[in-house]
Amino acid sequence: MTTTTAGADAHNLLTENPELYEARFPDPERLAGRWTEDCLRRHGAGPRVLDLGCGTGRDAAHLHGAGREVTGADLSEAMLAHAREHHPGPEYVRADLHAFDLGRGVSDAVVCLDSALLYCHTNAQLDGFLSSCRHALVPGGLLVAEMRNGAYFLGRTDLLDAPTVGEFTWRGTTHRSTTTLTVDRTAQLLRRTRVWTADDGSAPVEQRSAWRLLFPQELRHLLGAHGFEVLELHDGPGPRTEPPWCEGHSPGRTADADRLHVVARLTEPAAPSAP
Repeated sequence: MTTTTAGADAHNLLTENPELYEARFPDPERLAGRWTEDCLRRHGAGPRVLDLGCGTGRDAAHLHGAGREVTGADLSEAMLAHAREHHPGPEYVRADLHAFDLGRGVSDAVVCLDSALLYCHTNAQLDGFLSSCRHALVPGGLLVAEMRNGAYFLGRTDLLDAPTVGEFTWRGTTHRSTTTLTVDRTAQLLRRTRVWTADDGSAPVEQRSAWRLLFPQELRHLLGAHGFEVLELHDGPGPRTEPPWCEGHSPGRTADADRLHVVARLTEPAAPSAP
C-alpha cells in the first residue's frame, strides 16, 4: 500500500480509500443498480430515492441515470467526496443510518444495499433505522434492501472453517487480503478480521468489522412492527448471488442461501410530530 493508504484508519481501510474500494469490488455492469431499479419499477415506486450507505455513489448514479431523483447518504466523508467527483448527478449528504432525519415524506423509496443495514448491530439501532425510514417515506413508499442472510450460518461453517485469501492489483501494486470470519452468537454478529498486505513494502494493516445476523422471519417481524408489509423476501437471484440476477429473472421463493433480498411497502407512516 502507499504511505497515504497505510496511514488511514485501519478499521475503515477501504471506506477511507474509495478508489481502492472500487478496485477491490468492481461493478462495471452496474448489476446492483440495475437490480434495484428493477425492484423499484416492478413495485411502482415514485421517482424520489434515498440510497442509504451509498458508498462511492455508483448505484446512486445509476438510479439517477434511470431518471430518478436520488439522494445518496453515507457516514464517510471520503466516500461522499469521491461520489460527488466521480459519480455526479445525485445529491450526496452525510447521515448515520442508525438515526437520520432528512425530512418527513421526502422519499418514495429507501434503498440499502450490500449489507449496509447490518451495520445496525443492536435492536435499538435497527429500530432507529426503521423509524427513520418510516419518517422519510411517503405512505406506500418502498424499502429495498440486500444483505447477508443470517439463516445461512445455521449449522453451516464453510465460510468460517479457514481464512480466505484474495488479491488484486491497483496502480501497479498488488494488494492481498487474508480474511477470517467468526460468529459471535451472543451478540448475533458476524465478525470479520481482515489483514491487508502489499508488495510495495508497506506495513500490514488490520481491519475489523461486523454485521448483525438477521434471520428471515426476524426481519419480517421487525418490518411489520414498523408499519411495513413485506412484498418480497428471498435469497435470490440478486446482484451478489451465484448465478447473479439478470433482467427478466423473477424473485425466488426460498431464503436459505447466503444473501437475503427484501422489498417492503410502508402501510403505516409515522404519526406527525406534536406542535
